[in-house]
Parts: sequence; structure tokens; C-alpha cells
Amino acid sequence: MDTNNLKISSTVSLEHILHFWEQNDILIFMVDLNDYDTLSTDHLDDIEKEHLERLQTEYFKKRYITSRMVLKYILCRLLNERAISDISMYKDKYGRVHVRDHKELHICISYTEKIVTLAISKIEVGVDVELRKLRSLTNISKYLHTTHLHAGTYANGHDLLMIWTLKEAYCKFSNKSIFSNFNNELNLKNICHSNYIINNKYILAVVTDSDQYTINISCLQEIACNGNSA
Repeated sequence: MDTNNLKISSTVSLEHILHFWEQNDILIFMVDLNDYDTLSTDHLDDIEKEHLERLQTEYFKKRYITSRMVLKYILCRLLNERAISDISMYKDKYGRVHVRDHKELHICISYTEKIVTLAISKIEVGVDVELRKLRSLTNISKYLHTTHLHAGTYANGHDLLMIWTLKEAYCKFSNKSIFSNFNNELNLKNICHSNYIINNKYILAVVTDSDQYTINISCLQEIACNGNSA
């Protein structure tokens, strides 16, 4: 499978995001959870707080709070809102995040260990990120269509992990239940997809319905969350 090797050696600040948005169709930000030790729920609305209460572990709670907080700060810049409280988001029945009153924006979120990946796009997009490490081939292959395995095309763990990542990105792009699609053969005929290996550590898959787009992938600098304004 063709991949793009991407080396990201520095971080970008919140102040530069609007410039990137003016130059690109898709922005993808990798956010380090370790940058955020003290978290506040002040930026969450009542529905988001209800969802937070249902999460069982501190890890899941931290990544949920961080992803929503950072995403709202980004959107506040892109939409020229005065405060992050002006940003309202909701999830549909398959878990896709939408920005209320902004159908022109497409959002996709992915997690892997201590990394949150946020995609903000002018076109429909699905992304998934995975830590580039060997998993049990049995655990991966049982969720993949057996055609890939019988053909012998994807013989090693890294290739299988790339297929896994691409399939998750495809499910998010198509906005269908992940579990209902995992056992189906991956049909790439009517979509465009790109695969990246970032800093030789992470695998990132991006799925769209057009190959006519520009994309920027970067690591986001820690945001100083010192209030409601961005």
C-alpha cells in the first residue's frame, strides 16, 4: 500500500490556524494529551457534560475534555467567534461530530494512546490514527475481510494495521457503524484515500470523495486555556 512519510519537527500555534485554513481544504491537528494536565469542564455544554459522566475511565474523560476544548478553540478562530461558548457541537447517531449552524464544516476525531487527531475540513472527510506498533495479527485480521488475507497481499503486521486504519477512516467518512462495516470488503472505487506515516511513529489514514484538495497536517502547540475567549 502506498504511503507518504511525513516528518513533523515543530508545532504550530493557534494564531497561525486561520492562515492555514485560508490555504487548505483540510486541516489535521495532532494534539498531545500530555500537554493538558489540569482540565476544566467549563467549556462543555450540558449535553457534553452528560456524555462525560457516562465515560468510565479517567483516560477516556481526559481525551474527551481535551478534544472538545481544543476543537472549540480552533473553531472559534476559524469562525471568528468572540468566545468558545459561542461554539455549539453535537453528535449524530453514529458519533460524527457536527458544528451547529455550520453545515459547510466537516469534523472528524480520532484517538490513539496519548494523541488526539482533529480534522476540520471544507469537504467530507474521515480520518483515523494508530500508533505504529505490531498488534496481534489474529486480533486485527478477525475484523478484516478475509479476501485481503487469503490473497496474501498484506503479509505483515504493519500492512494489516494500515488496512485497519484505512477501514476505520472509511467508516467515519461514510458515517456508518464501524462494527457493521468491519466484516465487509473495503470498497475503494468511489473514494480517494491517502496514508501517512508520521515521524515513523503513527499511521494516519485520510478518506475523501475527491482527490482535488489541499491538506495540512501539523502538531498543535499547547493552547493556554485561560478563559472563554480564543
